[in-house]
Formats: sequence, structure tokens, C-alpha cells
Amino acid sequence: MTASPVAETTKTETETKTETEAGGGSRRAPLILRNRAFAAVWLGQVLTQAAGRMFQVGVCWWIVAHAVDDARGLASGLFMAACTLPAVALAPVVAAAVARFAHRSVLRTAAALAGGTAGALALWAYGGDLPLATVYAAGLALATCQAFFDPCLTTSVPELVDDADIETATGFELSTQSLAGLGGALLGALTVDRAGVAGLAAGCAAAYLGAALLVASARFRTVAADAGADASAPSGRRTLRRILGELPYVRRILICFTAANLFTTAVFVVIPLYTRSVLAGGGGTVALLEASLGTGALVGAFTGSRVPGRPTVAGAYCLGLMALALALPGLVAHRPVIAGCLAVAGWCAGAVSVRFVALFQRLVPAADKPGFFAVMQAVLGASLPVASLVFGFAGDFLSPRTLCLVQGVGLVPAACALALLRSPAPAPAAAEPAGGER
Repeated sequence: MTASPVAETTKTETETKTETEAGGGSRRAPLILRNRAFAAVWLGQVLTQAAGRMFQVGVCWWIVAHAVDDARGLASGLFMAACTLPAVALAPVVAAAVARFAHRSVLRTAAALAGGTAGALALWAYGGDLPLATVYAAGLALATCQAFFDPCLTTSVPELVDDADIETATGFELSTQSLAGLGGALLGALTVDRAGVAGLAAGCAAAYLGAALLVASARFRTVAADAGADASAPSGRRTLRRILGELPYVRRILICFTAANLFTTAVFVVIPLYTRSVLAGGGGTVALLEASLGTGALVGAFTGSRVPGRPTVAGAYCLGLMALALALPGLVAHRPVIAGCLAVAGWCAGAVSVRFVALFQRLVPAADKPGFFAVMQAVLGASLPVASLVFGFAGDFLSPRTLCLVQGVGLVPAACALALLRSPAPAPAAAEPAGGER
């Protein structure tokens, strides 16, 4: 990483506009066709997140179906906890790195290090027996790299697109998570069944290194608002706690979704257990269920902006619908029904993400965005290790169908709390003087 955020972002505003309008001159053209820099970074995000999802799904299935005979739930839950812990534990470090270093450098370095880690794991696996602890360590390392990549990319959106395109770029960015989740979920379990962990790690390494090359080819521009905020407001170095303390409406939303994530994210532990114990299926069934979840999330990411109502009300309805979708497999154990329920749950997750991340892009002051998106990832991710361990451990004693019912019931209080939130009129205006939406 280089210590100068400006060194790699020297493109002038005129050059950026020229490139943005290239390829047709019409703003009706898709963003990724008229903005080559954003297209390269977006494709890099697809590759990194697909590789991460592929690795998680593949290793979870490897643990449940091939590597562990007893306590499969706890073993898979422990792995998922290791994959979600870095985003929470490293939030202050990530925020400082994103604020200090050139964003392109952070993205490129994170992807390259992840590629090297996956490549080393592939060589180890090809060479002989692979200890379970080594796979856990690799998952932790890859998650650490992703913990830097994701909030840095979200913070970088204004450096890649014009202000009028921020909402569109946010939609693309969030759809990437769904698209990557779909592709990674399809390939993860199937790759393990056919090529083992060695083939899985090799495929992930290729994706990470390809992403590093794409990010390195993109040119980021300097955002004047950020520079102005730094020059006029030394308070830009505020702590993460203070950032959330000055955004009470946003803080309450994050608390609601943190509670909801305690039950929604358990689905990644429940799916392999459900497939093996209830459906008696293999890697193909895991791929089908994961793909249904990813497909729904992808559609939700592109249609979420059309959901009517205030964000909190729309989010509450979506959480309520997700509660029904996650609980139904506990009552009906038919593969098509379960696939449909997961598609609905994925759509709800995708739609909610678009509405709220776009809202945060507008409400959070520009100078606070590096810290905010790091703390957002940490706050929302704080429930993931807990959910993975709790539901994984419970999966060794309770039926996966019971776990599905627990997921559905657990979402109801979060949906009610979100519905009761009221947005105070001064909140958006209060963010503007610090360099927010113009």
C-alpha cells in the first residue's frame, strides 16, 4: 500500500467525465458500459466475493460430508465464525487503513494477498492430507482480506462515479454480493465433490488474482468534497463510536439489522445440515439451495429501489416475509418448496440492502464514510460469529427443521422494532454541513 491517497487518483474531473460519457454519450446507457473504471472494480468485486462465498460453501460441505464424523454442526459453525470474525474484530484497523491509504492500493493488496493465501492452500492440499486447522486458518485469512476489501470499495464509489450515479452504483455493488453469492454457491459444494479442497482453493486463487489485476487497471479520481472536509474539519479523525453517536437514526437501524442477522445468517450453517439430515442429498442439493438464495438476493438487489414506503417500513415488511420463508422449511420438507422459500428470503435480503445502503450513502458525511462503512460492516457482522456457533452447536442436538422454525420466530421482534422507528426531520439536514449530500 502507498501512504498517499492522492498519488493514485490524479485523474482530472474533465477526463473522468469524458470517460464516463464514452461509449454512447447517453446517460441511459448502463453504468458499467459508460464508466470503464467502475466496470473494472465492479468485476473485481464479483470475483473476490464469488471466491469467498465459494470457499465458505465448499468448506462447510466438505466438513459436513467428508471431513468430520461427529459434531458436524459445531465444526461447520466454528468455521463460519472464523470467516465472519475479522470484519468485526478489525473494524478500527480497517477504518484507519481506508482513511489513510489510496483506495485502489487497499483493494489491490487485499485481493492479491487473498490470492496468495488460496494458492498456498491449494498446493498444500495437492501435496497430501490437509489438517482441518489449516483450512480454518485459511478461511480466517481470506475473511481478513475481504474485511478490508468490502468497506473500502463502498467508500470508493464517489471516486469512481458522478454524484448522480451513486444510487445506480450502489445497486450494482449490492447486486454483486448476490451475483457472487449465486456463482460461488453453485460452484462451492460441486467443486468439493469433484476436485476436493485442492481444486476449490485453486479456483479461488485464480479469482482473487484476477480481481487484483482488474483493480490495478482502474483509475480512481480525487473527490473534492473529501479534501475540503479534511482541510476544514480536523474532527474528520473521529472515533467510530462518535460517528454512530451523531447518527442516532442510522444507529437504531443498524441495531435492528444486527439482531435480525443473528437469525438470517444462520441459514449458511443450516443448509448443509438440512441437506444431509433431512433431504439426504449431496453437493448438488446444497448448490441448488444456495443458488436459490443467491438468485433471490440478485433479483432483490435490482428491484429493491421499487419497494414502496419509507425504508424502515419497507424493511419491516421484508423481514416479516423473510421470517415466513425461513420458517416454512421447518414444516414442509420438500426440495422445491425449500428452494422457493430460500429464493423469497434472498429477495428480501437483497431489497433491504439496496434501500438502506443507498440511504446511508446520502445521510453519512463524506469525511465519515471510511469509518462508517467499516463500523457498519462490524456492527452488522457482530452477530455472524455468534449465530454460526450457536446454530452450529444446536444443530448437533436439534433437528434442522427445528432450527428453521427458530430462525423464523427470531426475526419477528426485529421486524417490529424496525417498523416502530421514526425518522426525525432534522437528521438528514444535520449531516449536510459536515460534507454530506450536496
